[in-house]
Amino acid sequence: MLHLRALVLWSAIIPLAIANGLFRDLVLVRWLGGTAARAISGVLLCALIGAWTWQTIPWLAPRDGRTCAVVGLGWLALTIGFEFGFGRLVAHRTWDELLRPYRFAGGELWPVVLLVVALAPWLAARVRGLL
Repeated sequence: MLHLRALVLWSAIIPLAIANGLFRDLVLVRWLGGTAARAISGVLLCALIGAWTWQTIPWLAPRDGRTCAVVGLGWLALTIGFEFGFGRLVAHRTWDELLRPYRFAGGELWPVVLLVVALAPWLAARVRGLL
């Protein structure tokens, strides 16, 4: 049951990330330019993931820190799998295009976002006093 709940919570992060990307491309890039927009968007996505996880971690009801770590690593694997799977199979992006956000160039904070994804369940449970 815990795995199913973790998958449900992770799947809700996808629309948050898509909305964040649309906001970046349609609003922030026009106002601030690409580099600043990517950096702000990365910070915003981290905040959204953190807030979502903080809000929903009681429903997940993790038993201990190890459970949170397993959920976080699962979310990380799902996120990377989604990013590359969707990017290659649906968006038809090249490997260079897919790997560009991992280089911290041009305001990219994607590796930080991935770190937040991995740590969010543990951090949220810890802050909420569940651990």
